[in-house]
Amino acid sequence: MGLHFEVKQDNKFKFVEEGEGQPLLLLHGLFGAMSNFAGIIDHFRHTHKVIVPMLPLFELDLLHTTVGGLEKYLTKFIDHRGYKDIHLLGNSLGGHVALVHILKSSSNIRSLILTGSSGLFENGMGDTYPKRGDYEYIRKKTEMTFYDPNTASKELVDEVYQIVNERMKTLKVISLARSAIKNNLGDELKQIKLPTLLIWGNNDSITPPFVGREFNKLIPNSELYFIDHCGHAPMMEVPGEFNVILANFLQKFKDPAAN
Repeated sequence: MGLHFEVKQDNKFKFVEEGEGQPLLLLHGLFGAMSNFAGIIDHFRHTHKVIVPMLPLFELDLLHTTVGGLEKYLTKFIDHRGYKDIHLLGNSLGGHVALVHILKSSSNIRSLILTGSSGLFENGMGDTYPKRGDYEYIRKKTEMTFYDPNTASKELVDEVYQIVNERMKTLKVISLARSAIKNNLGDELKQIKLPTLLIWGNNDSITPPFVGREFNKLIPNSELYFIDHCGHAPMMEVPGEFNVILANFLQKFKDPAAN
């Protein structure tokens, strides 16, 4: 992605923050990288304060390398930065972290947006886990994320490969993937009363369309949109369409008193 955003540091937190307005906070997934959200940041920084914390997927000790451990980090980040009235958006594992956060405390959250979220069911890694130095494996896994495998540009595959090869202790990815599968939220979702937007790729092979329908059934105040020819990361694969659906949803929260 040609868009480069400055990564700020405040205390132990690293994040991108662009624009002014109601906070739109984006949570990436297990192999998520900054570039996943470039399209959203660029579009919404004109109307919102767009925030992307770097989740410490590989910095926590193994015991806390779980969905719950990431949620604690998110809570500390929100408290430290003093964000209020947040539109919380999560993709994949990031959606799972968002759900756990809202189930624990939704006081600072205004709405929830999930796209290809785990928390009910996911194919995750299938039966295989990444081996260090296995570029082909990473390329295939990255391509599996999309309807059109060409979306997995060499740049993106390299970015993921670098994560896996340098920072990643394979154990941590396994720990997070297992934690996501174990931490099934099915029974609790009906407690979520916030307005919720679900955007799903019709060709998502990791959290298939039935998962989106199930979230829609279980979260009372939710609306569901499917995008054709689109896999597990709609905000990246079809940013134009994704941004239109998201903008229409966020329009409802415009404060008439503020511009």
